Amino acid sequence: MKQFKIVEGNIGWFRKFRQFRIFSQVLIPEKNITYYIFNIKFLMVYSFNNIIPVVHESAFIHPQATVTGNVIIGKDAYIGPGAAIRGDWGQVMIEDGCNVQENCTIHMFPGISVLLKEGSHIGHGAVIHGATIGKNCLVGMNAVIMDDVQLGDECIVGALTLIRADTIIPARSVVVGNPGKIVKQVTDEMINWKTEGTKLYQHLPGDMMQGWEICEPLRTVPADREVQQRTYKTWKETKG
Repeated sequence: MKQFKIVEGNIGWFRKFRQFRIFSQVLIPEKNITYYIFNIKFLMVYSFNNIIPVVHESAFIHPQATVTGNVIIGKDAYIGPGAAIRGDWGQVMIEDGCNVQENCTIHMFPGISVLLKEGSHIGHGAVIHGATIGKNCLVGMNAVIMDDVQLGDECIVGALTLIRADTIIPARSVVVGNPGKIVKQVTDEMINWKTEGTKLYQHLPGDMMQGWEICEPLRTVPADREVQQRTYKTWKETKG
């Protein structure tokens, strides 16, 4: 190969995949053939029954996440890979500054709405089904929040917790277990720790848009490989 060129632009039918239209052009002069190798970040965002998702331009949706139908996503929201947000049977409202992490599922029974209020933090693998999550709540990894649950503002739900349908949880409650039970109140120190962690995710959409790109993997580890700095402590470390 005598020439390898990367070109950025809007090319015909690739426009339906929004931005990230990056492709490689490989020219082989001896055969007079040009190959186009497309390297695209698809966004799996789908209309359903003519209802189109609404996504703020500052939000980041990973191309391996799926967003369908009556879904509204606010400013600085982060939707991680593997997340399934289904607004096919009802509305999903994800307010500003929320994050829905890897492999989460958000859905509902027909005619029911799901609401994630501002600053909601939904940990890896959690399921929210027909529930309302209060402002600045933390839902731990692999927790399940069932239908018509009302989770009050600034609650913390432990990992693997199941909150049964129709449960009303007062604001600033710590909920753990299966079935979930309130074990104590959220202190100012706890909610400050949670809020700082959520701020990391609120900055992540901008970081992803600027510093995230499809690439070919290296085959060896460079000697000068950068090591990320630790900027956030676990709750256990915070409380000493």
